[in-house]
Amino acid sequence: MPRIEAHPVLDTRDDRREVSFTFDGVPLVGREGEMVSSALFANGITRFSIHRKDGAPQGIFCANGQCAQCTVIIDGHAQKSCVTPLRAGMDIRTLNRLPVLPPDDEPLRNYEKKVINCDVLVVGGGPSGLTAAIELAKLGVRVVLADDKDRLGGKLVLQTHKFFGSEEDCYAGTRGYAIARILEEELRSYKNVTVFTETAVVGVYKDRKAGLFEKNRRYLLVSFEGLVVSAGAREKSIVFPGNDLPGVYGAGAFQTLVNRDLVRAAKRVLVVGSGNVGLIAAYHALQAGITVVGIVEITSEISGYKVHADKIKRMGVPIYLNTTVLSAAGDGKVERVTVAAVDPQWNPILETARTYEVDTLLIAAGLTPADEFYEMAERFEFKVVKAGDADEIAEASSAMFGGRIAGLKMARLLGEDVVIDDTWFKKAAVLKSRPGEVFPPDRVILTDRFQPVFTCLQEIPCNPCTTVCPKGAIKLKDKSGTIMDVPYLAGECIGCGVCVAACPGLAITLARKVDAQHAEVVLPHEYLATFTVGDKIPVTDIEGNFLENATVVKLQFNKKYQTTLITVQVAVENAATVAGIRVQDEKETQPLPAPEFDHVPENGIVCRCERVTLGEVVKFIKEHKVRDINQLKQIRVGMGACGSKTCSVQFPRVFKAAGVDFSTVAEGSIRPLSVEVPMYAIVNEEKTE
Repeated sequence: MPRIEAHPVLDTRDDRREVSFTFDGVPLVGREGEMVSSALFANGITRFSIHRKDGAPQGIFCANGQCAQCTVIIDGHAQKSCVTPLRAGMDIRTLNRLPVLPPDDEPLRNYEKKVINCDVLVVGGGPSGLTAAIELAKLGVRVVLADDKDRLGGKLVLQTHKFFGSEEDCYAGTRGYAIARILEEELRSYKNVTVFTETAVVGVYKDRKAGLFEKNRRYLLVSFEGLVVSAGAREKSIVFPGNDLPGVYGAGAFQTLVNRDLVRAAKRVLVVGSGNVGLIAAYHALQAGITVVGIVEITSEISGYKVHADKIKRMGVPIYLNTTVLSAAGDGKVERVTVAAVDPQWNPILETARTYEVDTLLIAAGLTPADEFYEMAERFEFKVVKAGDADEIAEASSAMFGGRIAGLKMARLLGEDVVIDDTWFKKAAVLKSRPGEVFPPDRVILTDRFQPVFTCLQEIPCNPCTTVCPKGAIKLKDKSGTIMDVPYLAGECIGCGVCVAACPGLAITLARKVDAQHAEVVLPHEYLATFTVGDKIPVTDIEGNFLENATVVKLQFNKKYQTTLITVQVAVENAATVAGIRVQDEKETQPLPAPEFDHVPENGIVCRCERVTLGEVVKFIKEHKVRDINQLKQIRVGMGACGSKTCSVQFPRVFKAAGVDFSTVAEGSIRPLSVEVPMYAIVNEEKTE
């Protein structure tokens, strides 16, 4: 699969040197320091292992170091390719069933028990972890922050879109990866902060110490007084036949490959889930030049922001509600995905099935908080707080503000004389608000002067348009008195277009009447402009309906907001309804003439690591009257490398399928270490550098 050489937002220049390596003996080239999984994807390799149980091919799933689906053999050792940097000369091989343990008859050498002391350990360097650490650092608290990625920012690093929220409180209008840089630079400016990257926190112990797997090579202990758990969230898997084929993976993994590592990880994708994660993943795919055949959502409503869904539809991507995935199929990888409508009880209606040719199925079916360390610390009666998605699943703008509050709460637990402004809690509540009421658009009367046309019609926490207008001409309707209110024009528009460029939802245009038949409209565009002045381009309304082929009059790039403003000439009757430019032809989203699928739901994989199917688990629960999660370990459920992180979220539905009320089932025990750590690392046996 080719690398992304041009992108409308991201800088695709890469000054890392090219290095040679081999995969199964075949010479290949990658970029030094990139993750091995990305180097393999860039060379068209998406199969990483052969499962020991039945020889099934395994591909990437989380790209987050959590699930071990991407394990390969590197220089004789089994390693997760998504968290292992590429080095020159690596001998990388497919993991064929079980790895062979390398001989080890050398004596222990260079043993060192390394313990670091701090006041507060922050687990996770995403938006909430960064802001929590910054607030603590300001107070002089000694902070250690550990994150398992090679750079700080968490999911911010993967986000190329402009953020919602408040410009004053959470960098609204700024793109996620830029916010990550801003926060990291601020944090690293404090001398009382120690940052560990490529370092997983693998355990929290009763003596107020935590184990860190530094650089995936060395083990060390951190002694702390307080703990901030900001480890983010894990993407949920769903159960259907073929759900473990290479090519079925989480939307976050896709964003990692495409936006962080600039690898065009697919040619044609289908997205499952219409929350903001799924909608944004589709948007990122289109920016990378990848076809999106559609988004399917099992419920009757889009669960993400309407402005996100609207811009996806305007680009030419259909969203199918009341629709589920029946199966994924192909010869050792995803080649086809079949979907179908569902009845009110979410049962598939097989006669509505249709099959799409795709090579990738992105799962964006929700997130599960990674809060195990918080629960453990509470049992140990530690001073502990949690923040971000580990506390409550919400947008990153909310996580940033919530992290600030969490940092100050921790400072108070440590005895610092800290007062938290009451308005912070109110702002935090607004930022995590679910989308609210949808309003009809205001009536627009065109004049010979540009004026804004708003397609931001749903209550969401966002206000950049009001703060960037140089004339202060845009206000929020005073319904709630918060940034949830929708915008309107309250003064004179000078036609500068800044509001159009700054709007995170691409939900503002400018329109003016030229003569009795023609009008001009200024549209935001965040794709590579493959057209020029004089060209005809297809423009659509807010729902993605084609209006006309408009003539391009002007192209202007706004450097600050990295958005191209496209001025087009349209029929005067369309001026107030033109909302976007279609970037994907409708024929790209059509299904095959006839569906091709086998509907055997019991074949869906529940436990990906051990390849245990839904049918096997349900049968075991019924036959053995299982009322304790730990009993499932007898059939290897939860015994794999991910430590039950992936399959555990499926347990409520699995027990329901077996006719058991899940509230009557005892919880499973948590594995002592959250990530696999080799013995040589625990005893720090490796030679020091």
